[in-house]
Amino acid sequence: MNDYPLLNVFLTMLWFFLWVMWFMLLFRVIADIFRDDGLGGWAKGGWTVFVCVLPFLGVFVYLIVRGRGMGERTVQRALAQEEAFRSYVREAAVEHPAPEATKADELAKLASLHDQGDITDAEFEAAKAKVLA
Repeated sequence: MNDYPLLNVFLTMLWFFLWVMWFMLLFRVIADIFRDDGLGGWAKGGWTVFVCVLPFLGVFVYLIVRGRGMGERTVQRALAQEEAFRSYVREAAVEHPAPEATKADELAKLASLHDQGDITDAEFEAAKAKVLA
C-alpha cells in the first residue's frame, strides 16, 4: 500500500502539469502562427515545420523572436471582436426597435394594478387622466 512515496506523487503531479503547460504553449504558438495576417504562407509553413520538427527549440525561438507580437495580436483580435459585437447589437437594435406601449396597454396595466389593490381609486383616476391626455 505504501509502494509509492508521497514525494513521488508530488513529482509525478509536477511533471504532469508541466507536460500540460507545454502542450498549451505549443498549441498557443501554432495558433498564433496561423492567425497572424502579417506572415506569408512560406513563413507560416517554415515556422510550423520548425515548431513541429524541433518543438522545444522551435517554440523558444518563436517566443524570443515573435513573443511580444503575440500579446499585441491577441489584444487587437479581442478589440476587433468586441467592436464587431457592438456593431451587430447596434444594427439589430435599429432593425427591430422595441415596440412602444400604446395607451390601451398602459390602461390595462393601470387596471390590473387597481384590481390587485396596489393603487387607490384616486391614483387610478389620476394616472388614467394622464395617459388619456
